[in-house]
Parts: sequence; C-alpha cells; structure tokens
Amino acid sequence: MASNTNKELPATRIYQLKSLLIRVNIDPNKFLTKKTNKGLQIINEALTHTSAQAKYNHERLEFLGDAVLRLAASEFIDNKFPKMNVGDRSALRSQLVSDRWLTKVGKAIQIQEVLITGPKASADEFALSTLQAEATEALIGAIYECFQDLQPIHNWLYPHWQEASINVLKDPFKQNSKSALQEWSQKEGFNLPSYQVQEFSQKHGDPHRFFCKVQLGEKIVGEGWGCSRKEAEKEAAQVALKILIK
Repeated sequence: MASNTNKELPATRIYQLKSLLIRVNIDPNKFLTKKTNKGLQIINEALTHTSAQAKYNHERLEFLGDAVLRLAASEFIDNKFPKMNVGDRSALRSQLVSDRWLTKVGKAIQIQEVLITGPKASADEFALSTLQAEATEALIGAIYECFQDLQPIHNWLYPHWQEASINVLKDPFKQNSKSALQEWSQKEGFNLPSYQVQEFSQKHGDPHRFFCKVQLGEKIVGEGWGCSRKEAEKEAAQVALKILIK
C-alpha cells in the first residue's frame, strides 16, 4: 500500500505533475481516468525527498524502482541484442541502470523542477546529481505501481537506453575502465592494479571529493578525481588506459 498524506494536492502541484507525465510519455488525461488522484499522490510521493518529509517520501518507491529498472533494462537488452552473451549483457545493463545514467535521464525530464526537498538539501549544489538519480528511480517505481505494467517504463526509457547502449558498445572498454585495466595488466604479465584513494572534501556530490592514484608494480600509471571513491578509481583507471594502450 502506498503511503499518502490523504490531502488533496493543490492545483499548482497537479499541473506540475501532469507536465512531468507528458515528459515521460504518459498521457495525463488517460492516467487520471484510470487512477484518479491516487495516482498523482503516488507520483508526488516519489518526488518528495526525505529531507522534506520524514514519513511520506521517495524511499519506498526508489526501492521498488531499483528492481523495476533492472528488469526493464534486461528486457530491453534481450529484445535489442538477442545474440549478446551473458557477460556483455551484464556489463551493458550495469551502465543502463547506473546512477550517472539515472541523473542524465532526470535532467532530460527536468525532474529537479518538481522535486520537493528540505532547505538543507536544496542548498547543497553538490547533492543535485544524487537527488536527480534517486528521484528518477523512485518515479520509475511510482509509474510501475500505478500501472502494474512495464510497458510505460519501456515507452519512456527506450530512447534513453538506445542512446546509452550505442555509446557503451562503441567504447572499447564498455565504460568499465577498472575491469579493462585489470584485464590489460593480467594480459601483459603485471600484478593487479592497486588504488590509493584520499578524501579531500566532506561535501556530498563534490566532484573533487576523492583523489585516486592507480599503481602497477612500482609505477603510478593514472590519477583521477571523483565525487565517490568508485568514481575516482574509474577516472584514474581511464587515464591509465589512455596512457598504456596506444
């Protein structure tokens, strides 16, 4: 059961949510005919961040959206690339459900314009990407809960997956620089790469929060920054690959 405030949404909020539905390829008139305002309450729940509301917020629908997104992305890959092996499917799917991809989709539908956040989250410019990714995933969960069908998800996300898959497949490293560097180092007879990460900032989402050096043997072969340890390691591995593979 979806939690809700049992309050009527104001007209301005209803207008915002209807506009968002149009941007995700859903006809708001048909949506309301089927779901009445309860559907809008669920969409509103997805777009209410925990910083604004302790009980009625996006977390439940984000959890659902995570599972729905992975299943829908798997169906997209199965239909679009039926001959792709399982390992390549897994690598591609990891990109099609990543936080970076979710942030990009959120920006495309201008999700930040309809997000309800608390004052602290709103003032944190470095948290914007994370907020967009979380809200986009929660919105996926909300749409699935309303329709009990993956088709609206496919209708919305197909062009985004299409573009992302083209970019991933033309990249020789499948946008997974750490795995590619590990494979290269083993092939060339080196030990596994080692990563040294330092934290330089406490600000969530700061692109220069973490600094990483990647080492092969005694030599530093790449350096990179990132808003997370994982992102800094990926950046360092990518720099290393550009230097090592010519």
